[in-house]
Amino acid sequence: MPAPAPGTTPGDGDVLELHVGPVAHGGHCVARVGDTPHGQVVFVRHALPGERVRAVVTGSGGGGRFLRADAVEVQEASPDRVTPPCPFAGPGRCGGCDWQHADLAAQRRLKAAVVREQLTRVGGCTEEELARVTGPEGLDCEPLPGDQDGLRWRTRVEVSLAPRQEGDGVAAGLRAHRSHRVVPVDDCLIAAPGVVRTGVFEDPQALVDAARVPVRHGRATPEVSALDVVAPGTGDPVVVPLVVPGDPPRRRGRRRPSRRGSRRTPEALGPVPEVTETVQGHEFHLSARGFWQVHPGAAPEFTAQVLRWLDPRPGERALDLYAGVGLFAVPLAEAVGASGEVLAVEADASAADAAGRHLEPFPWARAHAGPTEEALTGLVASDGSADVVVLDPPRSGAGAEVVRALAALRPRAVVYVACDPAALARDLATAREEGLELAALRVLDAFPMTHHVECLALLRPVSTPTTA
Repeated sequence: MPAPAPGTTPGDGDVLELHVGPVAHGGHCVARVGDTPHGQVVFVRHALPGERVRAVVTGSGGGGRFLRADAVEVQEASPDRVTPPCPFAGPGRCGGCDWQHADLAAQRRLKAAVVREQLTRVGGCTEEELARVTGPEGLDCEPLPGDQDGLRWRTRVEVSLAPRQEGDGVAAGLRAHRSHRVVPVDDCLIAAPGVVRTGVFEDPQALVDAARVPVRHGRATPEVSALDVVAPGTGDPVVVPLVVPGDPPRRRGRRRPSRRGSRRTPEALGPVPEVTETVQGHEFHLSARGFWQVHPGAAPEFTAQVLRWLDPRPGERALDLYAGVGLFAVPLAEAVGASGEVLAVEADASAADAAGRHLEPFPWARAHAGPTEEALTGLVASDGSADVVVLDPPRSGAGAEVVRALAALRPRAVVYVACDPAALARDLATAREEGLELAALRVLDAFPMTHHVECLALLRPVSTPTTA
């Protein structure tokens, strides 16, 4: 692999020698060509702050303003570097994990650093504010209950299929980073035990055969491109054959009902069964392809924290925005009682329908199928109000329109559940403009080995004393 000629702009395949700087949002670190303050920015995967590496350029972005690269040789290693537990992790391999080359404690420090950087640079938070809301220990990324060394936690895995290199049938695989290329694997160390027990990695062809859906490669239809494997909290794992729009043959598929905004949403081939999840004694029945937290410790921990912070009282009005199947709406309805009111708002019709079924024992609670923006606009126009609000928006965040409308309802407490710290930071900046301030913050490692992190933020009116 060549080094770029002196005075030229590096291109794909060129090798750069880099001194790696701080971590950045997205599972990479920042370096600069030539190690100069004004050198072109390079976002480097599979590196750690402080290391010296040789990295292969894999692309560019921002109209050429920055490069992407992969560290293929470590010349000076960080003390936080470890051998990845998974043999399929690393440059050019599976793109599902970002930080397997880092000690788990170091991974969490990196995630906390990313959240801090986003909240200060984008969200306008001061260091004093963050110190006030995180307590004496400072901003920390916490493991979720039940964490097992960051492995065997993912209860929902989409396994891609590819022709076996030798013999007939298909092999299981996962996609390379920023690519449709399938990397064959015989296991996934972050997949939950229930996912592995289906045999999806050992013999995916048997699962395809059992589904009686043909797999064809080339330009014939139909074809199974992937298997969606779900290991719910209650009952046996479920395997759903999928076709991924964009794979040959190219065609437009129905969008998967996900609030997390995947750009390539696979289409199920045939009916999709329901699965059951249980949180705080409440059962939630949802489509196996519907949205649910993938870490088994996430939904219970999030629910408990939302209830602690909101402290819903009998007779209050509560809103659950981007409600999904009603994870938060159900315990809120239980807490406010018959003299109170709960409105769950969810844009996906099937999820909203499920939320409505889950709220049937509470006549004072209802689910509304429609965009959050429209529902809040209607409430504001009718001079409505809300006492407590929880929102769990997609990765793109709630957006300024929703935050402003939410603030106009004059809630005494808001809990924002965020799967993207940059989106949270943007929305916190808007909330501050509208008279809501950050009162408490937790950063939770709901996605170990990856760059993803979940934040729970408590917002209160500026005039209200803060509590955690």
